[in-house]
Amino acid sequence: MSAPALPALPFDRAQTIIERFPRASVLVIGDVMLDRFLFGRVSRISPEAPVPVVVHDHDEYRLGGAANVAHNVIALGGRAVLAGMVGDDEDARALADELKARSVPASALVTVPGRRTTTKVRVVTSRNQQVARIDYEADADVDAATEDGLMAVVDHHLDGAGAMLVSDYQKGVVSRRLMAHLVARSHERGVPLLVDPKVPHLEFYRGATLVTPNHTEAEVAAGRRIRTLDDAREAAASIVARGGVAGVLITLGDRGLWLTAGAEAGALAATAREVSDVTGAGDTVIATLALALAAGATPAEGAALANESAGIVVGKFGAATVSAEELRARFR
Repeated sequence: MSAPALPALPFDRAQTIIERFPRASVLVIGDVMLDRFLFGRVSRISPEAPVPVVVHDHDEYRLGGAANVAHNVIALGGRAVLAGMVGDDEDARALADELKARSVPASALVTVPGRRTTTKVRVVTSRNQQVARIDYEADADVDAATEDGLMAVVDHHLDGAGAMLVSDYQKGVVSRRLMAHLVARSHERGVPLLVDPKVPHLEFYRGATLVTPNHTEAEVAAGRRIRTLDDAREAAASIVARGGVAGVLITLGDRGLWLTAGAEAGALAATAREVSDVTGAGDTVIATLALALAAGATPAEGAALANESAGIVVGKFGAATVSAEELRARFR
């Protein structure tokens, strides 16, 4: 049996959903990161070791992890509240500046003294070629007091949220206890709960509305190779059964995506016109999907919007975002 395709999303319906974005709100919970880029040019090879010498030009800061997800929601015209954890350090203050500059509310961030703010430093040369990456992080699970603080800010900001979104980078925020709390709130409020997952935490997500693994994560979670869309369909069914989640959206890179969500199941072909950088594309996909569901879309409609967002964002450098107008233009 050949794998079905999801129905095309008509322009009028896409327009209706996108017009609702400003009235839709997403509560984003997860691992907050700061991305720092050191830009320069390669002048020569070092005489000390066979590595390039990069002559520094300038630095840039960008939002990463759950912070980038929240930024994607806001860039699309929606509203977002960001809940997560930072340290009491210079990187946390740089992150706060970047959040303020991008109109991402930071009032739900919990500060944990003595813990490092997750920061990724990338050395980048001409033509946006990455030479090296240095990660500063503390990825041990949060303690009970921090869990309590995170659950309190979630409960405080849940009113008005049309969707909850968990961005799990396995940096200590997304614990079994926190996920159980989020699932309970999702069911009590009738609010969809979406998770950008890490496979070792798959059992934490039991009861969630939808998880969005990439190709590799889906293969590991399902215990099978994904070479065809039929393989993707079977992998999604396996993840639903094993993980106890209601739905799965598998991103398949240049082959598009596969969605299994109740009666809605099928594939969408990739729409990228050019690929510059896939960094953060998964953040854009789940942000668009969550905002669409908060705006009243079905999972299949949200997947169609998310697929087009992915096609736009991979043509940009770094963890980029998509605007509502860019997304609308893809359906004209």
